Amino acid sequence: MGSDENKPGIVWRAMQRLNRFVSWKYGPGFRAYGFVLLLTTVGRKSGLPRVTPLQYEEEGGCYYIGSARGDRADWVRNIQSNPRVEVRVQENCFQGTAEAITEPTRVADFFQLRLKRHPLMIGLLMRLEGLPLRYSRADLERFAAQKAMVVVRPAAITPDG
Repeated sequence: MGSDENKPGIVWRAMQRLNRFVSWKYGPGFRAYGFVLLLTTVGRKSGLPRVTPLQYEEEGGCYYIGSARGDRADWVRNIQSNPRVEVRVQENCFQGTAEAITEPTRVADFFQLRLKRHPLMIGLLMRLEGLPLRYSRADLERFAAQKAMVVVRPAAITPDG
């Protein structure tokens, strides 16, 4: 049997089920609003398009996406194999280049941004995943060491037609 480290947590399992439902229910015609985008990657084994709904933060024209499973998430592994992606966010759909980042300090910076923008929701999710209630920067970096993030740099943004 695998170690406990490889077993997904309850939050991840719930999000995985929700992601599958959203992808099935709404498919490529879904217009994501608020803090959810649809990321289309190319399956590293199948070569087929894979659509994943994910929470994001936009900053400076780039889209930042966190991975609770770190670089073990299938969509992150797909990006590591082929960084060309398609993103559907609000009423825009664009091609971009994605970069997976596992450096704890950069991932912790992303978490700080998320916590600043969405303190209740993100704070609760991160606490369910093991971040202490009263945490220091060192705690946040230790937490981030188990996670990953992806930065998507758009090639061009065009309104959906």
